[in-house]
Amino acid sequence: MFPTSARLRIKAVLAAAALASSGMAVFAAGPAVAAATCPPTASGGADTPFQTVEAECSESTGTAVGPDYTQATVASEASGRQAVKLGQGQSVEFTLPAAANAVNVHYNLPDGSSGRISVYVDGTKLADGLAVTSQYTYTDTSWIAGAKTHHFFDDSRLMFGKDADQGAKVKLQLDSGDVGEATIDLADFEQVGAPGEQPSGSLSVTDYGATVDDSSDDSQAFREALTDGQAQGKEVWIPAGRFEIGTALQIDRTTLRGAGQWYTVLHGNNIFNNNSATGNIELRDFAVFGSVSERNDSSPDNAFHGVLGADSVVSGLWIQDTKCGLWLMNGASSNLTIENNRILDTQADGVNFDGGVTQSKLHNNYLRNNGDDALALWSNGQADAGNTISANTVVQPNLANGIALYGGSDNTVTGNLVQDTNPLGGGYLVANRFNSVPLAGTITLSGNTALRAGALDPNWQFGVGALWFDARDQAISGVDIQVSDFTATDSPYEAIQFIDGNGAGKQISGITIDGVTVEGTGTFVAQSQTQGTVSISNLTASGVGVTGTYNCSYPSSTPEMTFTGSGNTGWTGTWNDCSTWPEPNSGPPQPPQAGTNVARGKVTTASGSQGGFPPANAVDGDASTYWEGTDNAFPQSLTVDLGETYSVDKVTLKLPPAAEWAARSETLAVEGSTDGAEWSPLVDSRDWTFDPATGNTASAGFTAAALRSVRVTVTGNTGWPAAQLSEVEVAVA
Repeated sequence: MFPTSARLRIKAVLAAAALASSGMAVFAAGPAVAAATCPPTASGGADTPFQTVEAECSESTGTAVGPDYTQATVASEASGRQAVKLGQGQSVEFTLPAAANAVNVHYNLPDGSSGRISVYVDGTKLADGLAVTSQYTYTDTSWIAGAKTHHFFDDSRLMFGKDADQGAKVKLQLDSGDVGEATIDLADFEQVGAPGEQPSGSLSVTDYGATVDDSSDDSQAFREALTDGQAQGKEVWIPAGRFEIGTALQIDRTTLRGAGQWYTVLHGNNIFNNNSATGNIELRDFAVFGSVSERNDSSPDNAFHGVLGADSVVSGLWIQDTKCGLWLMNGASSNLTIENNRILDTQADGVNFDGGVTQSKLHNNYLRNNGDDALALWSNGQADAGNTISANTVVQPNLANGIALYGGSDNTVTGNLVQDTNPLGGGYLVANRFNSVPLAGTITLSGNTALRAGALDPNWQFGVGALWFDARDQAISGVDIQVSDFTATDSPYEAIQFIDGNGAGKQISGITIDGVTVEGTGTFVAQSQTQGTVSISNLTASGVGVTGTYNCSYPSSTPEMTFTGSGNTGWTGTWNDCSTWPEPNSGPPQPPQAGTNVARGKVTTASGSQGGFPPANAVDGDASTYWEGTDNAFPQSLTVDLGETYSVDKVTLKLPPAAEWAARSETLAVEGSTDGAEWSPLVDSRDWTFDPATGNTASAGFTAAALRSVRVTVTGNTGWPAAQLSEVEVAVA
């Protein structure tokens, strides 16, 4: 059965989130200079046979583009949100991090162009050059709400014909006769081994009439070889070369093995269409290249489409330019192993378990530039249960999520890396969506990393998280969702999100998040837009773009989310105006500029307080609220934990500016600490004068010091028998 257009279309229409606009920075070209600042990287994910070098980290005479977080721009779909644009005569030169004899280049061309890019290895120009085309780019999906033209990059690979040592130079240059313009994102360099040899006793497709490197259709030869292989219990061998598969194959209880993903190529848009299978299928060590230039959800233009049965293995495949990599449906599949594959440039999903896949693993796969979810478990009609998604790398899915769980039970996501997600998706999603069998049992997410993941949804016009939970179809309840050891770095919007995407206020509960590192957000650490109870503990945040929490249920008549947990640092404060959305940081947060107040919204404690005037009032950004110490109990102190260490050189203290606050003096000293235990003087004890005529504000500068905490100790107040402060501001040096 083919998937109906509704299946993929409704999935895509609702796959929310696009990416934030920061504007594109363009740097002038220069002679052999580094193109731009290298973007941060992150550990985790797949162990690949290649090493990636970013063009913007290499020597270039081209023009750097990005970083850019704007939907539907070329740079926003690049790894690191940066790339290098080349014109005629310009080049980018990579230095090999390890010995290599092959390269795969991720590139963009102007729409409607094709040709080649010249390649030089240590100064010697290779005869073949790199074949490039825009045929598989500039995708339009008008039926998907919020989608714009996207999918700007493609890949092209080339073997050098010789070995190049570590430190060798590989240059891509637009010479006369080459394409007139190209944008280079990155290059994967690899030491490719010799082609594999035919296993003893196997059946070769060439013995059944398949012919190498011509335009004839080899489908029937493959079909006959697979039939005999199954009947005789023998492997079917595909030698090096390109074979045309014009009509889809079926396979069951058979191994199909190639000479290696750099050597054996099956060309066709739907190589396998398995309406039924019992299992014990093995697909190993070959490439599938399609010619799918637009997304048609009524056609199964997938490298593998259908059912794998039980105990099957898909390993060592290179899949490129199909609609999906593997779309598993048409019946139950169990105990599958899908590992060590490269799935690039698909128009839709990389891998989708479309219901009824159990006790299977997706392990050590590398996916880039997928046009929908890169890896998805969609419990469509039947639960996907007991599966593990582990140690995979996902780069730049450009119309949905990196890794998504739509319903299902007892599934595990561990040790993955998702980076540079773009519109209509986040990094990791756990959801009751698309009429899936609801989430149940224990869902485990452990040791995962998100780098520059999350997006601005073009329909909702607010951010979607690096990790998000969506109760769109029904409440998330009666399930145990455990999140641990999660790292979110440079999230363009929020790091973690809880939402009922239909705006009905459905509850989210049963989620325990324990052990998270957030390093840079555009807006919030946690963003909740529905009710429920969630536990977050031991979350350490730094570089928070706006404030720690957004907690505004929709509709407003429903209760806010209740957050429980302990041991959290670096993300105090809550956005207090649910009628507006703040502007995010422009791209990944940068260190605060000189003069920035880093005390606002931070954790504040005091020796005492009274009358409903707590210490938090002194860092809430509102000068009309204030902290007041206990009457007649001098000395009194107020301590601000800045959440991380900053270099600071100025403290500003305020009292409410209202006319009834008459002039007064407070005798106080200011101290600083790196650990909250040992304190050093910043401003010696003296009288500070607060005068309504000058806004009841007083400041003091001091020698810049690297501090985590600042303490104000008050020993007297001429206007009241207790300490009073409406704002304590600590400025970055």
